Amino acid sequence: MAEDEKQQEELSEEQTEQSVEEKPEIPNVVTIEDAGPCKKKVIVEIPHEKIVNATDSQFKELRKDAVVPGFRKGRAPRRLLEKRFGKEANDAIKAKLLADASQSALTDNDLKALGEPNIDFEEIKLPEEGSLKFDFVVEVRPEFELPSLEGIPVSRTKLEVTDEQIESEIEQMQRWAGVWTPRKDEPAELDDQIIAEAILKIEGVEEAEKLDNTEIYVRQNGFVGQIPVEKLDELLTGAKPGETKKTNVEVPKTYYKEEYRGKKVDIEINVKDVKWLKPAELDESLLQRAGVKSEDELREQFHDKLQNRLEAQIRSEMSEQVYQYLDNNINFDLPLDVVAAQAESVLRRQYINLMMRGLQREQIDQQLDKLKAGSEEQAKKQLKTFFIMDKVAEKLDISVTEAEINGYIAQLAMERNQRPEKMREQMEHDGSLTQLELEVRQEKCIAKMLESAKITEKEPEKSKPKAEKATKKKASPAKSVKKKKEEQ
Repeated sequence: MAEDEKQQEELSEEQTEQSVEEKPEIPNVVTIEDAGPCKKKVIVEIPHEKIVNATDSQFKELRKDAVVPGFRKGRAPRRLLEKRFGKEANDAIKAKLLADASQSALTDNDLKALGEPNIDFEEIKLPEEGSLKFDFVVEVRPEFELPSLEGIPVSRTKLEVTDEQIESEIEQMQRWAGVWTPRKDEPAELDDQIIAEAILKIEGVEEAEKLDNTEIYVRQNGFVGQIPVEKLDELLTGAKPGETKKTNVEVPKTYYKEEYRGKKVDIEINVKDVKWLKPAELDESLLQRAGVKSEDELREQFHDKLQNRLEAQIRSEMSEQVYQYLDNNINFDLPLDVVAAQAESVLRRQYINLMMRGLQREQIDQQLDKLKAGSEEQAKKQLKTFFIMDKVAEKLDISVTEAEINGYIAQLAMERNQRPEKMREQMEHDGSLTQLELEVRQEKCIAKMLESAKITEKEPEKSKPKAEKATKKKASPAKSVKKKKEEQ
């Protein structure tokens, strides 16, 4: 008799399971309310019948693998499963109902959430009777309309490569390849190199620091050893071998070298030799080092290099005008919690940068209010640009392919002398790969808008003539190849 009851109970369980499979999906009741800038309160009511179905489904799955003494695997009755696994099953049912209901509420109502719904799982209880009600607040993307993306007014500066620019690049190349040459009984001039013995008497340090045959450059803001010296050019211009120059400085409290930070230093410079930079001759040897066969080919190379530089500058200026057009014509409230999180990230980067520059934690903390205000403004600007460009990309149907990302990574890897796969791994680890994808997408969006932009040409602004220096630099013994040829 007992065996018959057992079989009857198993049959009843199987019939119940079949009936669960046949029941249609029951919709939840969802209400959406505004809860502040870029916030929505989502109120969800899950009907009791849906809870019953979810409970039946859960126990059906549990029954398949549950091992209960006295019953074959997959044959234990529901009442025993509820008794042995009631709490665990209840938690699993609740978790699935809440997850499915919250996700479908967002999807069905086209709510573009900026994060996962914050639901207090422990506070919500499955009711024995009636429906299950719960609510949550979620940050959503701001709602706004884009202005026309065609015919954006953009001005393009007419920039051309000049012979003077090419000449300047060649002269710079000659200087880089030049040789420091001793002056013959001539005093030091601006940008010269002085070989000297330097004695540094640092405040609070008993023994003076002595530097022998140290190189000191005659520049406005230079260094003696690792000590920064302002107006160093005024001290050393006119110096000759055998002379001694003295000065004293107070090292900035923000200096990156902690052992010198905020200390007074008496400096004595005993000049041993004065050298000027003799530019390399523009001869066959220098042309070979530059990878060209003639001076004309070198000029063409620099022309192309400068042309690329100018085109990049022009593109950058035009892109900035598009960003400004979008910014001026779009206004919306930003999600406060997201701004706060972004501002915190910006502030953390600023804090670390200042510490790397040598500021003490106490000094940075004194500027914290100012830093916070600046980080919040940066965060707002970055977020506004992100939301605008995200919507622009959607409207223009612009995305970034894996091949494009790999191309950018390969280019970056080549510039930094790294393997592309190593750089990609590093970028995935530090999160910069996602940022790269966003930047590439933004560039494509800007390029697309510039295709239909209303572009007007404009003349470049005339640069103001530089004021002549009070002390005119002496003519250098060095002459450019061009001048030599003219004199000949």
